[in-house]
Amino acid sequence: MKIIADANIPLLVEAFGPLGEVVALPADRIAPDVLRSADALLVRSVTRVDESLLAKSPVKFVATATIGFDHVDLAYLASRGIAFASAQGSNARSVAEYVLAALAVLAKRGGFSMTGQVLGTVGCGNVGGRLALMAEAIGLKVLRNDPPLARKTGDARFLPIEALADADVVTFHVPLERGGPDPTYHMINDALIARLKPGVTLLNTSRGAVAETAALKSAIAAGRLGHVVLDVWEKEPNIDLALLERVDLATPHIAGYSYDGKVNGTRMVLEALCRHFGLRRAWDPSPLMPPPANPRVRLLQECGTAGWSGRGNEPQRDTTAGQAGRATGITVDKAIHAATRAAYDIEADDGRLRAIVHEPPEKRGKWFDGLRKNYPVRREFPETTVELAGPNPAAKTVLEALGFTVEGT
Repeated sequence: MKIIADANIPLLVEAFGPLGEVVALPADRIAPDVLRSADALLVRSVTRVDESLLAKSPVKFVATATIGFDHVDLAYLASRGIAFASAQGSNARSVAEYVLAALAVLAKRGGFSMTGQVLGTVGCGNVGGRLALMAEAIGLKVLRNDPPLARKTGDARFLPIEALADADVVTFHVPLERGGPDPTYHMINDALIARLKPGVTLLNTSRGAVAETAALKSAIAAGRLGHVVLDVWEKEPNIDLALLERVDLATPHIAGYSYDGKVNGTRMVLEALCRHFGLRRAWDPSPLMPPPANPRVRLLQECGTAGWSGRGNEPQRDTTAGQAGRATGITVDKAIHAATRAAYDIEADDGRLRAIVHEPPEKRGKWFDGLRKNYPVRREFPETTVELAGPNPAAKTVLEALGFTVEGT
């Protein structure tokens, strides 16, 4: 078997090597000529898979190691009898963690309690559904909107979009649909924003074209939106710099880029390929996973301020806990911010993207793509152990709900 694959799929050779010849190529080199003797094609979201790519190939199986598949012409694959698989759900935790890390940063900047917020999630599939459960577990009230799931299940938890007018935060986790009963193209527009609470926080981690760029810029300028977090952009990789300058947190389409999520995608595609070709291949990637940036973090007790100590494996000495009569248990909000920042520093991603303004116009698209291609290893919350400096049941409960291992209580 010959497999042509995007070289950015992690652990590609380790997973697929025993099955045959694996040719790993940069996405821009996956072209018709390299597919003329291929049995399978594995891509990520940057490769358009359609007739122009596959017309002269013998490919029998196509998979994308991503949750979205709007880059794949499914009708054409069906017409050729080419099997298809995606990795839906593989990075659901990654995106949910991104949203919660972003909210923790905004809460710290704005001086408000994250756990007192009302969160509206538009789209409650793998990502939105997981986010809703995590948010509820740490004390947020969640309003769910998902018309397809509402029709399918009849579940009264799924509310009409109008009900999200009570939300302090609205986050979008929908596929990009230009037609059908539930179009999402430019659903974040002037009309929708007018329905939401003035000063609402808005996050989009789904697809760039779900939000109308002009509407976002206008709403921010008019003060209709309190905070805006964007991971996805219209016309990627050539993003609107005026919008970039106005949002609170900006990242280059990497919300789902945890290493764990990527490897989950590799594993899911491997399993689908084996099912299609009738192969057996047991694969456990856990011994190959790199350590997190901060495998162990100690949260300091409060003495007017709070923080966390220790990067890597060596916690620093707690200099505040010994001040008798002044030290108190760290607040839940500060514990969330410190722990999530230690596991995933979203502000670092924001800073790297904002550096795009210093690039010449003709190189900005390449800069954006380069940030995605060379994204640093990011492990998910369960890979970080948090040590509390003293008994703090409330912080322990919330941090464990986020997935952290908690010690010291």
